[in-house]
Amino acid sequence: MAPTSTPQTPFGRVLTAMVTPFTADGALDLDGAQRLATHLVDAGNDGLIINGTTGESPTTTDAEKSDLVRAVLEAVGDRAHIVAGVGTNDTHHSIELAKAAEKTGAHGLLIVTPYYNKPPQEGLYRHFTAVADAAELPVMLYDIPGRSGVPISTETLVRLAQHPRIVANKDAKGDLGRASWAIARSGLAWYSGDDMLNLPLLSVGAVGFVSVVGHVVTPDLRALVDAFVAGDVQKATEIHQKLLPVYTGMFRTQGVMTTKAALALQGLPAGPLRSPMVECSPEEIEQLKIDLAAGGVQL
Repeated sequence: MAPTSTPQTPFGRVLTAMVTPFTADGALDLDGAQRLATHLVDAGNDGLIINGTTGESPTTTDAEKSDLVRAVLEAVGDRAHIVAGVGTNDTHHSIELAKAAEKTGAHGLLIVTPYYNKPPQEGLYRHFTAVADAAELPVMLYDIPGRSGVPISTETLVRLAQHPRIVANKDAKGDLGRASWAIARSGLAWYSGDDMLNLPLLSVGAVGFVSVVGHVVTPDLRALVDAFVAGDVQKATEIHQKLLPVYTGMFRTQGVMTTKAALALQGLPAGPLRSPMVECSPEEIEQLKIDLAAGGVQL
């Protein structure tokens, strides 16, 4: 059974988009995934995104995706919302993944904008609604035009919000003006998908975060959102400013690369990356150490 949610916070407030640990030979490390998931929930996450881009979903098989969701549910499914990434640029494949995630026991679905093939807005609408129709699970859209090549327009978000199972949006558009209008008009629960904009998005109506830096600073993210919700904007701003070096350092290169390097520095499960992603260079790791230390992360 999924943890308690509300219409305002259907997946909680602080979620980490979890990396997928691999063994030294590149196989799926299910034991490591369970240990990492437990660590993240113990640190204060309300939920975890499994099989997202940070989880290297383009390089994991459908069977591995199901195995990973099953393992994480077994470890922390009674304490956290387990949201399965099922988005691809093929509607039929996404529907299959959504059905598999529901069968496995996931609590919700994350559906990213179809990437590379650049469908028009009507194509986006039909894609998202078809996948949402395929499983009786709450859906979080994922709007990230920097990766997908196509933004979800405000008009399309408003249309999609009429679907009974589309309840939230992960916003990595980087446009506070568009976010403001879309939040006001759609009524979707809004989650920051861009760590540097966590606090600014709260100020225009977001309810929480889907974070990459949550791998290393979940307690700070929890304190930030709790302070903001309690009306202590000064404290929230202080935490935001404290975390600026972490936000910057974790995205000097691809987030999954720096995240796995940071987890390795802390002795947590991570393992290698699957091609075409590569490990951070020694120089990048040294810079990461500096950035994390500047943000108060203990290594």
